Amino acid sequence: MEQTSVFEAAEQFARVEGILPAPESSHAIKVAIDEAMKCKETGEEKTIVFGLTGTGYFDMVAYEKFHNHEMTDYIPTDEDLKAGFDGIPRFPGNEF
Repeated sequence: MEQTSVFEAAEQFARVEGILPAPESSHAIKVAIDEAMKCKETGEEKTIVFGLTGTGYFDMVAYEKFHNHEMTDYIPTDEDLKAGFDGIPRFPGNEF
């Protein structure tokens, strides 16, 4: 999911609800908004629940980058993710 669309959703949420969400929660907000728009288009009624944790006040640098158009929409590849997962220590019981 593109970072810029996530921050657009976060700002939309902040304008409506008066809460500046943390970027982590903003991903859930973006998905909830997208799902609500699908329901609006199809006429399907759904209860949509998402988790809002933290606030964006500690992430003002990220919001500043968004506003200054310095944020990129890089989406990690499977190889990028594998490299990160390969660096996680293996202990009995946490194999995946």
